[in-house]
Amino acid sequence: MRIPFIKMHGLGNDFVVLDARETALPAITDAIAARIADRREGIGCDQMIVLEPSDAADFKMRIFNADGGEVEACGNASRAVALLHGTAARVETAGGTIALEPAEGGASVDMGVPKFKWDAVPLAYAMDTANMPVGWDDLDAPMAINVGNPHVIFFVDDADAINLAAIGPVIETDPLFPERINVNVASVAGEDHLTLHVWERGVGLTRACGTGACATAVAAIRKGIARSPVNVTLPGGDLTIAWEQGGSIRMTGPATEAYRGSFEWDDYS
Repeated sequence: MRIPFIKMHGLGNDFVVLDARETALPAITDAIAARIADRREGIGCDQMIVLEPSDAADFKMRIFNADGGEVEACGNASRAVALLHGTAARVETAGGTIALEPAEGGASVDMGVPKFKWDAVPLAYAMDTANMPVGWDDLDAPMAINVGNPHVIFFVDDADAINLAAIGPVIETDPLFPERINVNVASVAGEDHLTLHVWERGVGLTRACGTGACATAVAAIRKGIARSPVNVTLPGGDLTIAWEQGGSIRMTGPATEAYRGSFEWDDYS
């Protein structure tokens, strides 16, 4: 079975998009998703995105990380899908329904309302998620937020100086986080400007993470160290995040289609 795909990226966070809204795909396993995502023997991507019909929204978006695990949300992929779809849409995800709209050079996405309670992140046991009494090496007192997927955020003097490649996987897999965690390390570059690096669960260091930018901007606004809208600078480029207390998060930024191709499903199954 020959399967068409679209290769896309948002600030270098790249995706293989499979559009199954009209023609269904065979059953997808974690192993198949991981083989497609493999950069040496597959097509290569940070996430594989599958679009399917939905009874609850205009269509459904499924997200598979590079390790094959299916996850709840991906902000950069949402912008890429908005560019691909071409018009405003409501999209069902495992993390909730989001609203996306193409914008000049990319898209604007309503990512929904962030969750702050410990069991909504989730954490393994109750604690104050705004000032967590935990730490790893030089990183301590983080904030935890669920923005469709779980994030922990550390604010430091210089985000570029943190060896996130070493400490990221340790924090991601700590028993405190029963569903693992995305790890964000940020520093304040101005009253409306943050610098951010992200260790993404199931992926590793990434050039950009849309949900990470959302979680980090919300955390900074809650702490009173930034004001909305916040410009978040990641290694791959900038995103703009707007959020007011009690409201939903609005993420705006670029998305790009790189190329199109096709593959034989049996080569990966």
